Amino acid sequence: MQKKVIAIVSSLFLVSSLQLKAQYAKEDKPSWKTQFKYFITFGLYLFFSSIMVVGQEIKNPTSKILMVVSSYGKDAGKSRPGFVMDEFTQAYYIFIDNNISVVVASPKGGKVDADGYSPKKLYNKRFLEDKTALLLLENTLSTASLVDKNYDAVYVVGGKGAMFDLPVDPSLQEIISKIYKNKGVISSVCHGSAAFLNIKVDNEFIVKNKEITGFCNSEEEKFGEVWVKEFPYLLETKLIERGTLYKKGEDMLPFVITSGNFVTGQNPYSTTWVAEDIVKAIGIQPKSRVQYPDEKSMFLVKRFLNGEQKWAREELLKNNGKYDIKLIGMYGYYGLTYSKEDEQKLRVSLSIVDLVSDFFFNENIQMERAIAYNKLGAKDKAKELLEDLVKRNLLIEKAKSLLETMSK
Repeated sequence: MQKKVIAIVSSLFLVSSLQLKAQYAKEDKPSWKTQFKYFITFGLYLFFSSIMVVGQEIKNPTSKILMVVSSYGKDAGKSRPGFVMDEFTQAYYIFIDNNISVVVASPKGGKVDADGYSPKKLYNKRFLEDKTALLLLENTLSTASLVDKNYDAVYVVGGKGAMFDLPVDPSLQEIISKIYKNKGVISSVCHGSAAFLNIKVDNEFIVKNKEITGFCNSEEEKFGEVWVKEFPYLLETKLIERGTLYKKGEDMLPFVITSGNFVTGQNPYSTTWVAEDIVKAIGIQPKSRVQYPDEKSMFLVKRFLNGEQKWAREELLKNNGKYDIKLIGMYGYYGLTYSKEDEQKLRVSLSIVDLVSDFFFNENIQMERAIAYNKLGAKDKAKELLEDLVKRNLLIEKAKSLLETMSK
């Protein structure tokens, strides 16, 4: 009730300040009274907003989780990398929907920048329509202001910005050390495990002899783009140097591991698994929910690669509308481009692309399929795909060149 009153008061001050700002703009020489009223009302709006965002309101919360994001980002990741919004929003709503109180922090506090993301994804859309939640990222609490607080768990959001500021934040190290000593849950996804690298308890790194995962070196090679060149180290390499029993699954497929009081996920597609395992670790049975299309798609690929090819084909025939077909196709495409001359990897990646070829078309993917079939000696299939590209008037020069080479 108190939070609702504060939200109403905050909204009233915001409306008043906007009205005064409009009046301010109309006057050639605004009177000192107009200026004074504007700055006072806007200041009061900011004050009540800051009260509102100390934490998300939860009725009778069962536990409290600290979510940590990087302060390093700038210009949606164009100037400096920040955090991954998908890794924040998916976990945030699993916590909130399970009646867990959430506090959001960053090394510097204040507004934080996420890397570019899709606002159309269901979890991001929900977040962007949630004014209270949005304010949490507009007004993150500084880690220095929270060292005396207690939490049941800490969840460190990934993103390449985490490699730059989180491992060297002494306040965050103190907070995580305290949770670790109190047997709380220490968790992260993707690059978030970088936050644990320099933390010691009793003169020993807390990750030593723990099974930990995080964004692996082969994922950096494929998806690291420009920022990996500026990293002080590769996460997988440094975790191993710290004595971690580093574990990983297939690139960009969900992989989560629990070791002691650590719950860590390898990449963005591990987020929901991590969040629900955190909920379980603090003694709550997660509520059932409908999987997101992209989440569901990566689980399907994982099952397909684990031998459930028949199930995957039948599932897509019946329920392809519930999946992100393009995402599955792009996963196979990246596999094809990085398979090089590895015949086994080539066959696996090709089988993933073929899985969705009846539901999705992309000329670049079709070209890679043709190249792969040609490498594997299936020249008739390769020819069929290339001739189809020529017929569609797509990538004509490359398709004709490959057809000519094959005919020799």
